[in-house]
Amino acid sequence: MTPFPFDAVVFDCDGVLVDSEPITNGVLRDMLQELGWVLSLEECMRTFVGKAVKDEIAMIEEKTGFRLTQEWLLGFQKRRNEALDRDLLEVPGAPSAVRALHARLQGRIACASGADRRKVELQLKKVGILDCFEGRVFSGHETPRSKPAPDVYLAAAHALDADPQRCAVIEDTVTGAMAGLAAGATVFGYSPGGAGHSSADALRAVGVAQIFTDMGRLPEVLAGYTA
Repeated sequence: MTPFPFDAVVFDCDGVLVDSEPITNGVLRDMLQELGWVLSLEECMRTFVGKAVKDEIAMIEEKTGFRLTQEWLLGFQKRRNEALDRDLLEVPGAPSAVRALHARLQGRIACASGADRRKVELQLKKVGILDCFEGRVFSGHETPRSKPAPDVYLAAAHALDADPQRCAVIEDTVTGAMAGLAAGATVFGYSPGGAGHSSADALRAVGVAQIFTDMGRLPEVLAGYTA
C-alpha cells in the first residue's frame, strides 16, 4: 500500500461532518429577534458561522441592548440541541469518509470543534459516527482560546501523539482554517458552495493547501496529496 502522507486527520464538525449551520443559526436568529435584533437566516449565518456564540456576547449586547445571562445561553443551547436532534443530517459522504480514514489510520482521527462538547457529541451520534471519535472529541469551550487560535487543534494532535505538521485538518471556514494553519497542520478546505461555508477563494487566501467539494472523495484527496 502506498504510504499515506499524514499521521493523523482532524476534522472540524459543523459544516464538515454535519449540515448543522442552518439549524443552529435558525434558532439563534429567532432568539435574537426576540431581543429586538432582526436578521434574515442568511445574515445570521454570515455573522456567526465559524464563531462560538459565547465569544460574540459583546456584539449581541451592543446590537440588542440586552445583557446576556447564563440562563439565556443555556436556553439557546437547549433550543438548539432540540432542533439538531430533530432535524440534523450528515454532510453527504462524510460518514463513509470518516470510516475509511479511521480504518486507514488505525483510529488516529479526531474531531476538533469550536462548539460545546454536548453539541458535538450529540451531532456525531445523530449521524452515526460517534464511535469513530470516542475519546477523541475536542471542544473549543475546553481550551484557553477559541478558533482562530490553534488551541483545539494542538490539543487534538497531542492526544493523538502526532506532530501537528504531520496532521491534515479538514475545515470549511476561514476562522477554522486559520486555527489549523496556526497549529502547523496542512489544512484542506471543504467548499461545496452555498450558505455556511467560506468560499474557495477566501480559503485559498488564508493558505489552505487544497480545496475540495465532495466529502466522499476526501480519503483519495488526502492520499494523493504532495506538498
